[in-house]
Amino acid sequence: MNASAQAQTHEFQAEVKQVLDIVVHSLYTDKEIFVRELVSNASDALEKLRHTQVTEKTIYDEELPLEISISSDDQANTITIQDFGIGMTEEELIENLGRIAHSGSKAFLEAIKKEGATNENLIGQFGVGFYSVFMVAEEVRVFTHSWKPEAQGYCWKSDGSGSYSIEPAEGQRRGTKIVISLKDEYKEFASSDRIKAILERYSSFVPFPVSLNGDSINAVQALWLKNKNEIKDDEYVEFYKFQAKAFDEPQAWMHFSADAPLAINALLFVPGENMERFGFGRMEPGVALYCRKVLIDPSPKELLPEWMRFVKGVIDSADLPLNISRENMQDSALMQKLGAVVTKRFLKFLNEMASKEVEKYESFWKGFSVFLKEGATMDFANREALSKLLRFESSAKDKGTLVSFEDYVSRMPEGQKDIYFVNGTSRESIEAGPYLEAFRAREIEVLFCYEPIDDFVMNHLGSFSEKRLASIDQSDIQLDAVASPDEPESLSEEESKALCEWLKETLGENVSEVSVGNRLVKSPAIVLNADAMMNANMRRMMQAMQGEEASGLKAKVNLQINPHHGLLKNLASLKERDTALAKEVACQIFDSAMVSAGLLEDPQEMVQRMYGLLETVSK
Repeated sequence: MNASAQAQTHEFQAEVKQVLDIVVHSLYTDKEIFVRELVSNASDALEKLRHTQVTEKTIYDEELPLEISISSDDQANTITIQDFGIGMTEEELIENLGRIAHSGSKAFLEAIKKEGATNENLIGQFGVGFYSVFMVAEEVRVFTHSWKPEAQGYCWKSDGSGSYSIEPAEGQRRGTKIVISLKDEYKEFASSDRIKAILERYSSFVPFPVSLNGDSINAVQALWLKNKNEIKDDEYVEFYKFQAKAFDEPQAWMHFSADAPLAINALLFVPGENMERFGFGRMEPGVALYCRKVLIDPSPKELLPEWMRFVKGVIDSADLPLNISRENMQDSALMQKLGAVVTKRFLKFLNEMASKEVEKYESFWKGFSVFLKEGATMDFANREALSKLLRFESSAKDKGTLVSFEDYVSRMPEGQKDIYFVNGTSRESIEAGPYLEAFRAREIEVLFCYEPIDDFVMNHLGSFSEKRLASIDQSDIQLDAVASPDEPESLSEEESKALCEWLKETLGENVSEVSVGNRLVKSPAIVLNADAMMNANMRRMMQAMQGEEASGLKAKVNLQINPHHGLLKNLASLKERDTALAKEVACQIFDSAMVSAGLLEDPQEMVQRMYGLLETVSK
């Protein structure tokens, strides 16, 4: 397009129109956030330009300072926000301001549907912040010139109603200038005092000079490079909100510096909320990488382990070369060392919190435990440190009290070789089931696991402090016999053996073996997992993922019977008198045990059999 070309009109993409309608008419009650979003975008443009200056020899308008200039005119009812950043070409104007490809509109719309309520954090989170200007604007003009020397200037213009125009604009400096003509009802935003208050609230930590009508607004601060003894808590909170584009307050933060083995200054935050729990999808890495205050990458994917994606903040290392590219970062030994040092320091930080600030750590655990568990299954280098941070409820403690593996081991009696755990949907269901009976009778502590991932964690860890992690539904667990003073008379050894052989014949391939066990006190029978590599919960997860292909994942179980229980003693004699009825009872006992184990896939046959048995006994 040459300078004499006419303005071309374009339609916003359909999803962008939806975003505009939501933003302008129904979503945000706090209109002032448009200032925050536009200043944030200007800051991003300056960061991109600063990075480009390292790799490119020729920059258009090279002498321009990296700063943001804002002016307001209460007579003309306008606001102008200008940055001397990366700028945009005509194609980039269309991509960034008119299409879904770069706006994040689709993700934003999906989040709105899930959220179902106003949340000012959403607009920044999904990169659609530019559109917030149409809450207050009658018309918006965007004047821009790319950093590329051969580029030309353009003016993008729209009233937000559904279309926009682009035309050449001569005499533009590098960067972007946004001129906002305000609606009459929002002329308050043309007041210098009003804009200044908004800037002081949201933009105190923009890492570039910001001026309003010629007066400096922010004192540029690389907070992570300051002495932590000189920083107030509210400064940390405000920096977190700016850096993470968040409205919540951080639960905790770690500010540290080191000279060896690398020169590092880091400021890491634990957010107030785990956004993955609210259905916003998988978090992206949130720790920016700097070298002497120069941004290298705002979200490096290979710097920290995947389980640390919930962490926000900044890592600055003077040892990094300024010209390191994102492509080279993954293969850089220096990067790997930097990530390893920061990860270990963060784990130490969490361990200190767990030891010295128990309530604070437990609050963190409730929101972010899934990330540490994920790390324990995937991060081999830090598995030991992560395992020390895991917490569970325990049969030895009241409901709601959390214990660590170290707590458990400290209470283990001499001679106990295993750390026992059980997975269930709730404490109540576990305590009502048959598996805990033998351990409660022997006063052996059992850890309670309530989430499916817990099985994978235990399986991957395998042991802790040279103690095997053993699920109490496994058939290979050996327990000492415990005699109860009021234990009823048992079947004889010969009768028990005969009943076990008959049950194995009756149940056929449904069981690997049937035996008399010492696991049971009150229950008549129990099925034990005969597959050491896959318990009930892991099997259910595999079946859910594989669907029809999971037919080969049928549970391998052993059946153990309680020879003291009246039902088993009656069954031993019933099989001699009424074989058909005895087989129905045997199948019902087995299916009931499978239900208790969470292994019965289709209960319909069991239900119909139960009705038949009730009909028989009610005659």
